[in-house]
Amino acid sequence: MKLLLLGGTAWLGHAVAEAALREAHDVTCLARGSAPAPEGARFVRADRDAAGALHEVSQERWDAVVDLASEPGQVRRAVRDLEPVAAKYVFVSSCSVYASHATIGADESTELLPPLEADSMAGMEQYGEAKSACENAVLDAFGEQRAAIVRSGLIGGPGDPTGRTSYWVRRFAAPSNEQEQVLAPDAPELPTAIIDERDLADFIVALATGGATGAFNALGDAHPLPAHLDAARAAAESSAEVVPAPETWLHKCEVTQWMGPRSLPLWFAARDWYGMNARSTERARAAGLTLRPLAETLGDSLRHELEHGIPNPHGAGLTDAEERELLAELARAQQ
Repeated sequence: MKLLLLGGTAWLGHAVAEAALREAHDVTCLARGSAPAPEGARFVRADRDAAGALHEVSQERWDAVVDLASEPGQVRRAVRDLEPVAAKYVFVSSCSVYASHATIGADESTELLPPLEADSMAGMEQYGEAKSACENAVLDAFGEQRAAIVRSGLIGGPGDPTGRTSYWVRRFAAPSNEQEQVLAPDAPELPTAIIDERDLADFIVALATGGATGAFNALGDAHPLPAHLDAARAAAESSAEVVPAPETWLHKCEVTQWMGPRSLPLWFAARDWYGMNARSTERARAAGLTLRPLAETLGDSLRHELEHGIPNPHGAGLTDAEERELLAELARAQQ
């Protein structure tokens, strides 16, 4: 099949292009960056912020388009230009479009955030509304019978530029202290889920080349935080000890949640966010989503870092010095 990938040179897009090429599809990647497309793919350089960015590819016919954009204006222009020449449109959205994350097991019928009216986000705090607007643009142009919406959860795997996938397995592989202790939130019921970008890429290609349409939650298997830590320890072949820290104490020590510097990745303290990583994936599985074991994703991520270095060393987690300081402070507080 002839596939147009709007992206294809960065992390997930590159994986989608590679997955399509493995199945011998004809792949064209359109992107503005200088990173190379996978070998075997045609590359078209264009800046999607420009009004006529898609002129060249709009002169051809496509069996499917795959779009990874977050800016509504880019998607509105893309569906305007490509609807006449594309049989199907697959848009990679996010579970951030949902208005609430309080319910465990919620499906695709859950209420969405209101769509962003502007063409561009003012900041990442509008990410969910922007993706909602992108979804609307795709459905308005292609209709439900010619569109597939992939609402992905947290994407991880080898080369994760945020560092969230590898933080815990790296901590177990190389503890920051001689006692081989790993500081973690005391949150035994917190659901965690990472979808390996390779599994997500395979699913996106399956939707692009198959008949399934509609919206699909694409998340990894949900594991309580302690089970995630156990998988990370096993993948690292480590005997390091987890030291659970009270969530209120972590807040007092200004430890950040979820991602970023001085954080404990994957941690959410608010219970009304627990459903974010524990949504129903029944529709996606029926449409072909398959997931590898979490330990495989974590182990491959660790090996990738050992071979290539940390993609973004300041992206997520505590530094060694920060963790040692917090462990010592926690020990004093518990005396």
